[in-house]
Formats: sequence, C-alpha cells, structure tokens
Amino acid sequence: MNIENRVALGLGGNMGNRLYHIAWAQQLITKNIGQIIQCSPLYQTAAWGNTDQPHFLNQVIVVITPFTPLQTLQKCLQIEKSMGRRREIKWGPRLIDIDILLYNNIKIQQDNLQIPHPFLHQRRFVLQPLADVLPHFKHPSLNKTLQQLLTECPDTLPVTPFYP
Repeated sequence: MNIENRVALGLGGNMGNRLYHIAWAQQLITKNIGQIIQCSPLYQTAAWGNTDQPHFLNQVIVVITPFTPLQTLQKCLQIEKSMGRRREIKWGPRLIDIDILLYNNIKIQQDNLQIPHPFLHQRRFVLQPLADVLPHFKHPSLNKTLQQLLTECPDTLPVTPFYP
C-alpha cells in the first residue's frame, strides 16, 4: 500500500457557519483520510448551477493518504454524512461538500467516481483555489497546467478572497 498518495479535495458549503464547517471538515479529513499538506486561501463564490441560494465558501486542500481512490471517496461521503449533509436538491444548498478533484496523476472513469473531477476545468470556484496550491500540475486528461486552465476557464462567476 502506497502511503504517499496525494489527493486534492475541494471543500465548500453555504449553510450555517461556513467557516466553522470548513474547519470541522479539515479536522475530520485529518483524522480519517490523512495529513493535510497544503491549503488554498478561502474564497467566497456565487452559487453555480442552482443560483438562487446563499454564496459558498470554498477551499482546496491537498492530503497525503494511504487509501485508494474508492476508499477515499467512501471516507469523504462518511464525513459529509457525519456533519449533517443531506443530498436533496442537485446543486442545492449544503452544509459541506467534499469532492475529489485529483488523485496523484491518475484517471478513473466509473459510475460513482471520476478522477480528475469531470467539471473542474469549467468551474472557476474550483480552479482558482486548485491553481493556488498546484499551479504547475498538469491535468491528466487535458495536458494543460491548472494555471493554464484557470486562464482559459469560461466560467465568469466571481471568486472573491474571503478574510474571516
């Protein structure tokens, strides 16, 4: 088992005390998935998809984990559930969202897991914090750096630094 797997996780939420929920998710990730080695700045972003809802707080973290991609996904879902996440409305309000964005340099296409995250290059609220922590990382499928993808991103929704 490789204990040096690096996984980039996107954290976000727009219900309740958003800052507290991000910090709580980080604690649970450290306890259940692995050591956080990088954190992007926090960003406040307009809702994407279902836009009639409060603004989100978003961040990307990089974690070293011994777990496989599927085990990591299961742990992320368990953390979301333990924090009170309910999946009722697609792209709806949420207490916490934990997405696997990248896992090492691999590509996975399964019904329940797609790595790299299939929409990361189309969403500025994901690309900005991801490019903050891994600007020179090449997207395994698109063969462009995350900084290049951010520059080319068609999403124009504002992504604003958040200072608590």
